Amino acid sequence: MEISTPLRRVLILCIGSALSTPVGYFVPDSQFFYAYEAMHEDTDERQAIIHQWIHAIPPARVVTYGQIAALAGYPGNARLVGRILARLPMGTKLPWHRVINAQGRISHPHKARQQELLVAEGVILVNGRVNLKHYQWQP
Repeated sequence: MEISTPLRRVLILCIGSALSTPVGYFVPDSQFFYAYEAMHEDTDERQAIIHQWIHAIPPARVVTYGQIAALAGYPGNARLVGRILARLPMGTKLPWHRVINAQGRISHPHKARQQELLVAEGVILVNGRVNLKHYQWQP
């Protein structure tokens, strides 16, 4: 369904209000508008591609949210990866714990569990950070 230009503007402003952060008034035909729209569409295809890349991360290695997004073909959409990981069911076999933020810190809501799983694989955290130069996976 195609959304008319004025309605698109209203929808984006409403989304911004719901998040308590002003998103702004976007020109619907702008590149930023479509990037913003794409970032907030979580299709089964996107989810499957992101899951495949996360599944490929070897033990004792980590990747960043942004790195997974780029590998999956969605550069600049690190938050998309975060949203997909946040919706994983408890007890999933997907190695979600190997995905960390770009500063090498754990930013998942289950920080203690993630750190426990990483340490069990041999990843060392110093002051809550993983040394990305040593542990980051480069496929």
